[in-house]
Amino acid sequence: MEKKRYAVCGVSSRAIGMYIGPMMRNFAHCAEFVGMLDIDPLRFKVCKDQVPEAKDVPEYLAADFEKMLKETRPDAIFVVSMDCTHVDYIVAGLEHDLDVICEKPMTTNTADSLRVLEAEAKSKGKVICTFNYRYNPIHRKLRELVLAGKVGRVTHVDLNWYIDIKHGSSYFHRWNRMRENSGSLSIHKSSHHFDLVNWWIDGIPEQVHAFGALNHYGPDGEFNPSRKDGRDCTNCPELMKCKYEARWATRNSSIFVADDHINAFDGKERKFTNYSPHMCMFDSQINIYDTFIANVKYRNGVLLNYSANFSTPYEGYRLAINGTRGRLESFEFVGAGASQLPKFHEGNQYIDYFPIFEGRERIDVAAGVGGHGGGDPLILEDIFIGEDPNRQYDILAKSVDGLRAIAIGDAVYNSIKNGGIQDLTGFIK
Repeated sequence: MEKKRYAVCGVSSRAIGMYIGPMMRNFAHCAEFVGMLDIDPLRFKVCKDQVPEAKDVPEYLAADFEKMLKETRPDAIFVVSMDCTHVDYIVAGLEHDLDVICEKPMTTNTADSLRVLEAEAKSKGKVICTFNYRYNPIHRKLRELVLAGKVGRVTHVDLNWYIDIKHGSSYFHRWNRMRENSGSLSIHKSSHHFDLVNWWIDGIPEQVHAFGALNHYGPDGEFNPSRKDGRDCTNCPELMKCKYEARWATRNSSIFVADDHINAFDGKERKFTNYSPHMCMFDSQINIYDTFIANVKYRNGVLLNYSANFSTPYEGYRLAINGTRGRLESFEFVGAGASQLPKFHEGNQYIDYFPIFEGRERIDVAAGVGGHGGGDPLILEDIFIGEDPNRQYDILAKSVDGLRAIAIGDAVYNSIKNGGIQDLTGFIK
């Protein structure tokens, strides 16, 4: 197999752990890592410390994108930078007829997603969106059951997502907390969830209505020790007064214990030159929502009601897919708080099927191995080796899938901010 040459734009923790490490260790027979680009040269050191196999890979600053392409001649680029920069790297890569593998979300708004589709239509390159959660065993099984007609024609989906106080608060410590950087959590995080629903039901969204609020974080957060901006958890004198952080801090000089959810930022060694991933979650500059609900109407008649809360005692979701012949129910509970909840049936996750008239069938699904419930290793195989020819349905997400998920998330934010039903029929594909 001839090796395909890859460059990486954005040497983030996600890039290092999800793509660079596996590329050099598990897929070296078919992939060659030829260049890395970032705005912060310190990230190159972090990468090469964590992945010593990359020690000789050339480094480029953000302004040197064209130079990197000329000198390294990649066949494809990974885009794993801050969300708001995705569109520029994707479009530039497509203009050079390169394939582009982009971390979710593809862009931070609908207009930029449409730019991507327009550029792709003119290019020899193609875009892959890494919606790795599709590959989770339980999610694949749900797709298969719907395709098999288990519930008949799908009519309604009910999805409630919970992000616990440790994971949820991490978004408000970091750059994600600004709409201009991430598009908001209805895009940065919920695009994962909207994509799952779109994929399960073969849905094209047409109308969206939402409500939301900033209930837990920002200056009005109930557990804000005081209304001050500019604090940082690594040296905050009020750390032990902050109920969110005190759970994982110590009283020994109030030493800050970094969130293991973002473990690439842990430790005493500096990981960034002019950026801290531990900014105060109660800063007044935060301009996104931490609680929202949405109703979505699809072209095929399916209705979705969705909710997301980023400060709950445990993490996971509850799902129901209703149809003309029955109902599928599933759930996922993770994190420390999940220990208080019922255990999975015999160690596996399961789906309950309720026929429309009577009875129940429990369908056990063996847990996967690897990140995101076993989804990460499987999507990497499709990216580096090629899609599994034995699979009976599409799973590797394309640019149009990125657009559809982002269009819902963008409409959620705009509906919360401006009110009213957001109509997607004029541009959605």
